[in-house]
Amino acid sequence: MEAVHKFLFAILISAALMVEEATAATQHAVGGSQGWDESTDFSTWASGQKFVVGDQLVFKYTSLHSVVEVGSESAYKSCDISSALNSLNGGNSVVKLTKPGTRYFACGTSGHCGQGMKVKITTVAADASSSTTTTPASSSSSSSSSPTSTSAASVSYRASMATALLVICLSLVSV
Repeated sequence: MEAVHKFLFAILISAALMVEEATAATQHAVGGSQGWDESTDFSTWASGQKFVVGDQLVFKYTSLHSVVEVGSESAYKSCDISSALNSLNGGNSVVKLTKPGTRYFACGTSGHCGQGMKVKITTVAADASSSTTTTPASSSSSSSSSPTSTSAASVSYRASMATALLVICLSLVSV
């Protein structure tokens, strides 16, 4: 009987680890390996990304730059940062994507936004299975690499399976 309890305990620990892994957020390094810089092609970077509620945007940049979140598409298009929702500096800024919708980011350094240092991010709900629309703007032509995002449907499925396994183990242990 002790061997059965050890086996069930091992399964219980495995299930708990699966739930933790399945619910982990993806961190998107904005601009890939080049980071938040005027030489980065944000269109190329963002074209392969999927942004899901719970994910994080990680902006890495030098003291020459900042990250400004603007509240409307018109402010984004015209690079009007005068009514910013948020302004970040320090070289390593993390923005949590807490709800579905579109958010707009630009560099606060004079002239950089106009040169294409801006990105438009559309976030989908964690349980959405459709593709995310991401429409950044950039006039630079260099490319950058990007991390691969975990599919929201895959994460949801793994979380459901891990939870089911956890429930089965708990019911067997209580017998």
